[in-house]
Amino acid sequence: MGRLNNPFPQCPSYALIERNATLFADPEKEPSMTERAFPAKRDLTIQFAHVAYAFAENFAARDAGIAHFQTWTPEDTLERAHEADVLVVSGFWRPELAARASRLRFIQVLSVGYEQFDLDDLRARGIHLANGSGVNKNAVSEHAMSLVLSFTRHLHLGRDDQHKRRWRGMKGEIALREEELGGKTLVIYGLGDIGARIARLARAFGMRVIGIKRDVAAHDGSADEVRPPEAFLDALPQADFVVLACPLTDETRGLVGAEALAAMPARCRLINVARGGCVDEAALIAALESGRIAGAGLDTVAVEPLPETSPLWDMENVIITPHTGGETALYEENLFDILLDNLDRLQRGEFPLRNQRT
Repeated sequence: MGRLNNPFPQCPSYALIERNATLFADPEKEPSMTERAFPAKRDLTIQFAHVAYAFAENFAARDAGIAHFQTWTPEDTLERAHEADVLVVSGFWRPELAARASRLRFIQVLSVGYEQFDLDDLRARGIHLANGSGVNKNAVSEHAMSLVLSFTRHLHLGRDDQHKRRWRGMKGEIALREEELGGKTLVIYGLGDIGARIARLARAFGMRVIGIKRDVAAHDGSADEVRPPEAFLDALPQADFVVLACPLTDETRGLVGAEALAAMPARCRLINVARGGCVDEAALIAALESGRIAGAGLDTVAVEPLPETSPLWDMENVIITPHTGGETALYEENLFDILLDNLDRLQRGEFPLRNQRT
């Protein structure tokens, strides 16, 4: 069988058909995983893997015409991985899954972070991966601002007093009173979907926002100023709040350590809705205990769950939430929007995918 004459050279779908017709013309040649056309929806099976969210049950309500099932433990996920063409996963991922999942063509990561995946290995196996960027941008950005507001309005102290049945009197000393956000400066590291929305929310409260971003030319106007990562330390002396909204990479691991904490003014509070590894926790504890900085709002920590022996638990100037910044009643629906968009693109042979990483 000769090469097909393509009357529609600009049509990616036709090009995909042409390529696969050529491959299957040779009965002796078994196409590799990277060469096979993506299965039609009627032939797909999706495996959802999560410990708590009922993804499969909620996906059924979409009536997408795609077979699917859910596994609730890492062990069951590994055991049934060979049944799936598409794996929707995050914390249950293990490196051995790639070899066990013989049919796997696409991984839709449930979360924004994807540092647990060996991208080079997935590329070699012809497995596409897209992360969940944007799935919880509203939740995380609102969580970050909630932590900011908790500090300025002393909500955490009010809750402590409530548990003690204590009605606090008015404070005469100005430095001990609640604060207002207008006129304060927020330095935010990371201006992706989440960071840009935090910046817009902060500016709505009258804050001045300095954003740290690798590509300063691609700024969307959400911050008052945008500076490159190498200017992060120079921006810190101006900060009333420092918010981390970046992925964990080689460049951001230990981003806030002794040097960065020393550059912050004593009034500054650190808000981490990124990853615990972005902060040198020992240096942070020392800075909090010494009064070097005023406080920290931590949705993520280096070791999760936070060990019972950590001094962070007992610090009045620390607010801890158990990595719930991304939790939202709309999580499943937001994720399905991304997943179905990517499946449509894969079946059309249209790239890049939404949030594509391999």
